[in-house]
Amino acid sequence: MYVCICNGVTDHQIREAADNGCSTVAELTMRTGCGSTCGSCLDMAAELLAKARATHGLPLPMLELGKAA
Repeated sequence: MYVCICNGVTDHQIREAADNGCSTVAELTMRTGCGSTCGSCLDMAAELLAKARATHGLPLPMLELGKAA
């Protein structure tokens, strides 16, 4: 879905930016142009970025070798 109509930025591009280390809305704007024209998309962009970043913060479980589950 388009988040920033003015600059054609999609939710996929925002998640991709988060995957590539983008952590702030200001950085997202620099990387994608999202919010740089009218700014009405910034709240939604910030929410999507925060959700994407939160997913990266989840620890992966460590499996012990040699033990049956």
